[in-house]
Amino acid sequence: MPRHVFVPTWYRQETNDRGIAVWRLCEAFDRDARLAAVYSDQTLVTALDPDTAEQVGEHAWTGVPTSSSTLPSLMAHMLEDLSVEDGHRVLEIGTGSGYNAALPSARLGDSLVYSVDIDPDLVESARSQLTTAGFQPHLAVGDGQSGYPAHSVFDRIIATCSVPGIPAAWIEQTRPGGIILADLSLGMEGGLVRLAVDEERRALGHFTTATGRFMAARGAARGYSRCERAPYAPLAEERASKVTAADIRAYYPFRLVAAFHLPGVELVYHVDDGTGDMELQLQRRDGAWARAPLTGERVATVTYGGAVDLWERTEAAWLWWDDHGRPAQDRFGYVREADGREYAWHIPDGRRCPSAPDGDASDFVVSIGKRKDKTTACFLPIPPKNSP
Repeated sequence: MPRHVFVPTWYRQETNDRGIAVWRLCEAFDRDARLAAVYSDQTLVTALDPDTAEQVGEHAWTGVPTSSSTLPSLMAHMLEDLSVEDGHRVLEIGTGSGYNAALPSARLGDSLVYSVDIDPDLVESARSQLTTAGFQPHLAVGDGQSGYPAHSVFDRIIATCSVPGIPAAWIEQTRPGGIILADLSLGMEGGLVRLAVDEERRALGHFTTATGRFMAARGAARGYSRCERAPYAPLAEERASKVTAADIRAYYPFRLVAAFHLPGVELVYHVDDGTGDMELQLQRRDGAWARAPLTGERVATVTYGGAVDLWERTEAAWLWWDDHGRPAQDRFGYVREADGREYAWHIPDGRRCPSAPDGDASDFVVSIGKRKDKTTACFLPIPPKNSP
């Protein structure tokens, strides 16, 4: 597939002397350098949020990326997991450059491929690029979280944006026996899930072996809405921990487990104002936070603020993950029930944890298990299919 047709321009990430990401337009490079980048196995950012973009130099901007051309190897893994067959109708959520719509069009014929994107400029650009490459799949402008605007039914749905949960519209537009492949954003981590939809409109499956992530789905064409959050809570305590920031950063499967344990918690980088050292920070919208420096020390110095010690819950997640042999992400299942409940479970022993964008892990233990104890490890036995 001629990727250069779909990515005529792109932005390369650099960092300025203040540690801020700067996006440099590829027009600043010669033709050979541009082609080498386009045909490398890397994600290329193709659009910035106009509300946050600020030009800081010739061909250079700061801002938040809103669209990209995904690294080809990840798309190959995802299309293999999608398991398309002759005659399948495929819906892509997130048209972007059009490159990912071209791949199933080459396999199935473009009459069976549909794609939707919330940004009308991206859709028109993708339409032109697809035509140049010889494809004319069905393209539409709309919020992909609401499915395809024409309310068609598909055998396969693939999302090239992340969502906090599987939208009901995707279930409704998937035939029984069909497959949904999507990136779930669960807070401090997330991952790709492959789910089969049954006759009862239940989507059941597992996290895949591929570990790529995508930009979040947008609710508006121009960019992302701003999330309101409380000011950071005052410092509550400083203590030692055997779970370090380096441990969290090094192990993707552990971050996924930690996300199950700490719903609503974000993972960000923080620069210490006094020392300039980089730290890893956990934070919630209510102002709670916990952080530790990114050093090579085997014992971390943790500081935190707020009513909850978020690092302590991370330690509980680490203990669970380590005690269970450090399972990889594909050892966890995921389900969206017909009533909208969603949760993950550890496949070998069938113990589960709910997923939700906000809240307290111990609260979820009470809501699922009807129990009063507030354990920090939220995995509980998975109930029978028809249990309340």
